[in-house]
Amino acid sequence: MDDDDADYMQGSDDDYGFEYSGDESGDETGSADVENMYYSAKSKKEDNPEQALKEFRAIVDKEEEKGDWGFKALKQSTKLLFLVLRRPADALKTYKELLTYTKSAVTRNYAEKTINSILDYVGGGKSGPVEVNILEQFYEATKAALAEAKNDRLSAKTNLKLAKLWLDRQEYGRLQKILSELYQSTVGESGEDQAQKGTQLLEIYALEIQMHNERKNYKKLKEIYNASNAVRSAIPHPRILGVIKECGGKMWMGERQWNRASEDFFDSFKNYDEAGSPQRIQVLKYLVLANMLTGSEVNPFDSQETKPYKNDPQIKAMTDLVDAYQRREVHAAEKILRDNKATIMDDPFIRSYIGELLRSLRTQYLIDLIKPYTRLELTFLAKQLNVDTDEVEELLIGLILEGRIEGRIDQVAMRLELESKHSLQKKRYGALDKWSTALDSIHSTVIGKNHSGSRGDYSNFGMSDSFGAGPDRW
Repeated sequence: MDDDDADYMQGSDDDYGFEYSGDESGDETGSADVENMYYSAKSKKEDNPEQALKEFRAIVDKEEEKGDWGFKALKQSTKLLFLVLRRPADALKTYKELLTYTKSAVTRNYAEKTINSILDYVGGGKSGPVEVNILEQFYEATKAALAEAKNDRLSAKTNLKLAKLWLDRQEYGRLQKILSELYQSTVGESGEDQAQKGTQLLEIYALEIQMHNERKNYKKLKEIYNASNAVRSAIPHPRILGVIKECGGKMWMGERQWNRASEDFFDSFKNYDEAGSPQRIQVLKYLVLANMLTGSEVNPFDSQETKPYKNDPQIKAMTDLVDAYQRREVHAAEKILRDNKATIMDDPFIRSYIGELLRSLRTQYLIDLIKPYTRLELTFLAKQLNVDTDEVEELLIGLILEGRIEGRIDQVAMRLELESKHSLQKKRYGALDKWSTALDSIHSTVIGKNHSGSRGDYSNFGMSDSFGAGPDRW
């Protein structure tokens, strides 16, 4: 028994009931004949697929009423035509015929498993490139059959599968059309299971957020991200949450919000890890990158969730990069990036932030390097960093403007001149003196105004400015 037959046995809903009758020998003989024909045809699939196809057709024609063996024969024929004989148009014909059996000839579970299986290999590229219109026809035939059978649950799953197919193929126009249909299916009656609708809604959001991420439409991405966070009644698969949080992390990276990116990448990693998705390795690299850009001294591999991956061959280069970053060893970090192009630099997303990371590392290196000096040649600093003088000058200007170093650049002499501690103290004392003088001036002004106001008040009461004006007043 191969996988197809195993699926059939597992998908059966039938009870172990028995009906005895005294005159069923003819039916049993006919069933046995069809069963023998089926397994005979299956044995020829690899060596003689055309002959197997003819024998499967004979089984369908032999059955007076649609039954299990005809359904199984059509399933095998569809698979042969699509995967082996590379005749997708003929495979579509047998598939449409197979769909007519799903109404009553086989159990609902087995029908659903068969449909999912066929759609998986039709869209999975196992038979090589397939024309888009053929793919659409497979899905349209499925959707029509499911609508007739009023199988809303499988219809939604089929649309989600089709949406994922269009996303993988970057057919964004077709994807948006399917997403609109899916959103409509979540607007149900109030009595419907809200958790089920919420779960389906998150699956739709996960598809749309990936589309906006790939198209770099960050405004729409943020809208979908916020909408997904607002869903409360849902029990999503962890892979779905992993996708949403990964795209959220990339969004925060684009906004230079490293801490929020780090948090989302960590959540994404945990969900992918729980789902057993290989994407967890890539997201772990993103987490390490974001963590370094925050300037944090905390090693991201110290957590219980990430520690098991510290020595993973695909992660080892990133752990070495973290060590070099925390030790401020800019030359070691550059060497790691050069030597591990395949595991680090080949990822376009990581590569787009490596410049930012090296800038941060060089900045820290510069601060430590210039501490003992009062003046340094820009060419000397450029040589130490292994970059040109223009980049060094740009880094120094940034540090001066941010107030992280006190000094100025002499562009004629191409030299950095730092303020000494003595001159800094002198400047501080000068600033304090000016501040004290300003306070004295304000104080004098306030006293003068108060004194002027007091004179006016006394005159209103008929009193002289001087208490010695004469006893007649008293």
